[in-house]
Amino acid sequence: MYTQAMDTMGKDAAGKAPVISAEDAERMARFDARIDAGEYIEPKDWMPAHYRKTLVRQISQHAHSEIVGMLPEGNWITRAPTLKRKAILLAKVQDEAGHGLYLYSAAETLGVSRDAMLDALHTGAAKYSSIFNYPTLSWADVGVIGWLVDGAAIMNQVPICRCSYAPYARAMIRVCREESFHQRQGFESLLTMMTDGTPAQRAMVQDAVDRWWWPSLMMFGPPDDQSPNSAQSMRWGIKRNSNDELRQKFVDAAVEQANVLGVALPDPALRWNAARGHHDFGAIDWSEFWRVVGGDGPCNRERLRARVQAWEDGAWVRDAALAYARRQDAAHEAAQAA
Repeated sequence: MYTQAMDTMGKDAAGKAPVISAEDAERMARFDARIDAGEYIEPKDWMPAHYRKTLVRQISQHAHSEIVGMLPEGNWITRAPTLKRKAILLAKVQDEAGHGLYLYSAAETLGVSRDAMLDALHTGAAKYSSIFNYPTLSWADVGVIGWLVDGAAIMNQVPICRCSYAPYARAMIRVCREESFHQRQGFESLLTMMTDGTPAQRAMVQDAVDRWWWPSLMMFGPPDDQSPNSAQSMRWGIKRNSNDELRQKFVDAAVEQANVLGVALPDPALRWNAARGHHDFGAIDWSEFWRVVGGDGPCNRERLRARVQAWEDGAWVRDAALAYARRQDAAHEAAQAA
């Protein structure tokens, strides 16, 4: 467990934690007791500084991922094969924009401004899910993102509906409901291509699965013994399951779904282990994960450039909205004075 000194004051120049007051120690004890009792923490409640910092980092990165995640699929809106697929994809991209807004709002309850969060994204100081730095090369990629990427997201996010920080937990209830729709529509799109499609279309699906499988497994984050924040996040109830637990659960579910689709998962080491009651799977190339997280993925620069351009292009809308709000406030004050 982190000490209150680490949470509120950090360490001194000699690297030693300062002595904390009895009042701070009592606050920390009450906070720990509430976490142990499964209570929710609200914005006005006292919380350790490190708890707050962890939440700001996690929620803002989650929000950034939703916003940046619009880009790979938005690329296919004008090229969707049918009007039905176009309408579904439009609705999905719109949902992702809404998810970003819910999450930015949840993060703002922790005292961080939306402008500060977006500035961190645009300058590269904040991260988003590495999965969105891969290109969507074919229409099948859109379906595979729905099946695998959104499927991994659901596996990650459903436990957050029980996050100890109440605004985050409440936001995730609606997010997860909508993500389940995204996963189903992706799977249905692939199933249509695999059952009614041409050999070329089935090959397209298999190619997309081959390219997205390993990045999807990386979405759960590094192995537990290499994840510096997981243990404390689980202690505080911010996370409910470890990275490796969720990854295993995802693999077990995906194998059965792949059998229904009739696609092969690109892992020769993938096999059922009766003794464990789970599927064994091959080693993940974590060097690729860290390379992409570090900004050297196939589309990192393109994604960031697109977000910065969208922010700059939308400046006039923000300015107009602020000007309108100021006029409304002035009119209200004048009416009150009269």
